[in-house]
Amino acid sequence: MSFELHHQRYDEWFLRHAAAYHSELLAVRALLPWRGLGLSIGVGTGRFAAPLGVQAGIDPAHEVLAYASKRGISVVQSIAEALPFADHSFDYALCVTTICFVDDAGAMLREAHRVLKSGGALVIGFIDRTSELGQHYLAHQAENVFYRDATFFSAAEVEQLLHDTGFSEPVWVQTLSKTLEETREIEPLRASYGGGAFVVVKVNRP
Repeated sequence: MSFELHHQRYDEWFLRHAAAYHSELLAVRALLPWRGLGLSIGVGTGRFAAPLGVQAGIDPAHEVLAYASKRGISVVQSIAEALPFADHSFDYALCVTTICFVDDAGAMLREAHRVLKSGGALVIGFIDRTSELGQHYLAHQAENVFYRDATFFSAAEVEQLLHDTGFSEPVWVQTLSKTLEETREIEPLRASYGGGAFVVVKVNRP
């Protein structure tokens, strides 16, 4: 509901926090496949899918899909736990900050697994709950119009969920070692997880 009511405020967040946004964008770009048909699960306003060349996207919030459509993405209104696509439809899938907003993260991952081709890649970006920024969001969750209903995960928990849903060969990168207010320049990404607030993992569908 928050994204329907406050879609403009959400889209403008990326302008207000440009250095953090571009740091996240580069971290995702480092692991996202360069070729093939891609699906953005929880595409939002298309702030990640559009510059990264992801062709299709779904989101339950109709209002944000208008932004994504204007940014050149083929959009469908849908929830992540019931994707309206046939088995083995996509070469890769992208989920950026989607996992904390879905009702059932396991169901989302099973659906991603279903619509990916054999050998396809899933790339997930999210705020690590154990990071300083993750802990800040948790402490102020009730005050945040977007995060008040979110479920935050640690990188280790996401890694276990991915293993349990049949994905393999995880590769991790991380960025954002400072608070959003302190992030004034694009931050280089680092391998693994455990230090940066924004972590990205790429896994493969066997």
